[in-house]
Amino acid sequence: MRYTKEHKQETRLRIIETSGRRFKSDGIDGSGVATLMADAGLTNGAFYSHFESKDDLVANVIADQLRIQHAGFSAQVGPGRAGLEQLVRDYLSPSHRDNRAEGCPNAALLDEIGRCGEETKQAYTDGVLAVADELAARLAPHDPASARVRALGLLALLFGTLQLARALAEPRLSDQVLERGIEQALLLLDDGEGQG
Repeated sequence: MRYTKEHKQETRLRIIETSGRRFKSDGIDGSGVATLMADAGLTNGAFYSHFESKDDLVANVIADQLRIQHAGFSAQVGPGRAGLEQLVRDYLSPSHRDNRAEGCPNAALLDEIGRCGEETKQAYTDGVLAVADELAARLAPHDPASARVRALGLLALLFGTLQLARALAEPRLSDQVLERGIEQALLLLDDGEGQG
């Protein structure tokens, strides 16, 4: 049976979407092609009509996840410092910590992305810089380029705090790490205020 070009594209997007959730939940290395295809409601045999390899899929998933994150930040983060503060509080919330599969791809996958091939690393770099530039434009509206490194520092603080909070076995300690992360992120938001 021949499928239309639109059907093939819809199927490819479904694989990317369901793989994103699985990767964030179980990790890249912990997600085999058979499981990924079953999640999408497809057989293993269909995989290679959409992707050259699992590495090709991973690069596409990372690019898609960061595109979604960037679009979410653009649409949901309010103006000024108040919008950025709300982003920080939402990001470092217990509900985000506890919902890995629907949460941030950075905190869930960063350690594995560092061990991936160049195609995935480039997809990650492009995606995270788009997110950082979105934040930089809010940190320094008159000169976003001046705030890019500060935005990357904020992202590093957020990603690392969430990773640590998720790794701790003691819920109370994990909550304290989130709260301290919020405090530090808010200080970083204020660092350089009035510049740019």
